[in-house]
Amino acid sequence: MICDNREHILVIKLGALGDFIQALGPFQAIRQHHQSAHITLLTTSRFSDIGVASGFFDETFTVVPSAWWHLGKRSRLRGFLNSIRFTRVYDLQTSRRSSAFLTMFQGVKPEWSGIAKGCSHPHDNPSRDLMHTIERQEEQLHMAGISNVPAPNLDWFDADVDHFSLDDNFVLIVPGGSARRLKKRWPVDKYIDLANNLLLSGILPVLLGGEDEKDVLESIHLGCSQARNLCAKTNLFEVAGLARRAAGAVGNDTGPMHITTAVGCPSVVLYSAYSDPVLCGQRGEAVNIIRRDSLVDLDSNDVVCALKNVEGR
Repeated sequence: MICDNREHILVIKLGALGDFIQALGPFQAIRQHHQSAHITLLTTSRFSDIGVASGFFDETFTVVPSAWWHLGKRSRLRGFLNSIRFTRVYDLQTSRRSSAFLTMFQGVKPEWSGIAKGCSHPHDNPSRDLMHTIERQEEQLHMAGISNVPAPNLDWFDADVDHFSLDDNFVLIVPGGSARRLKKRWPVDKYIDLANNLLLSGILPVLLGGEDEKDVLESIHLGCSQARNLCAKTNLFEVAGLARRAAGAVGNDTGPMHITTAVGCPSVVLYSAYSDPVLCGQRGEAVNIIRRDSLVDLDSNDVVCALKNVEGR
């Protein structure tokens, strides 16, 4: 076990992307509160680079969420948790799975901020699940003694995107989202209408998405051949870099839209009845959230108007 005179802090945040982005403020607040401590982030490999680049952590430890309970994976995690004498743990995942990590500590348990049974600093507000993620995490930290949780400084969250050779006037289009929740997506034909409408105004539509959203982006590209298709060609830092330079962004309630809004890109985010912006909506300087029970009923002209309004703020 590593034992030294420094305070050792563990922060748990496994995902998903939008939740991780909305935890950047709490990460910064924890770093400011424990300025001389050694702080470790327990996360997944997808977000490890963001944790390192932020400067909020001294090191990261990654797990595979879907397999951590496998005997070998759990043994590795238990070994890590007991290799350092952590004085406090901030569980910002606050799931049943992450709460179970407390039981893996041998001997004296660390102080624990979260919802684990018997933890030292419980977030015991019975209405916590009705709070927006940002306010919920702020209250959790307040109950653990961290009273100031300002919006994070994200100057570090950027990348050189010159290699994409984009003109100055472009709008990001983020038409994907969970394949298991297709009703959260605005229909492809509506995105095609939007892309062609942007072109008529002299604005280049730039399509963003991952490999698992390839079919959606290719369909939009077929309907608007002059759009730029960057499917699976960007990492998360490049998404942030593009968002900082874009005239705006339009997309479904999905992780990359949390990036666009966080770095200040004027953004229109589309919600159906299958997710609630009151609980998880994107936050930022220029955000316009449109919600319909069914996104099939949302006209592309309404989205264009919303984008113009948010760009003018």
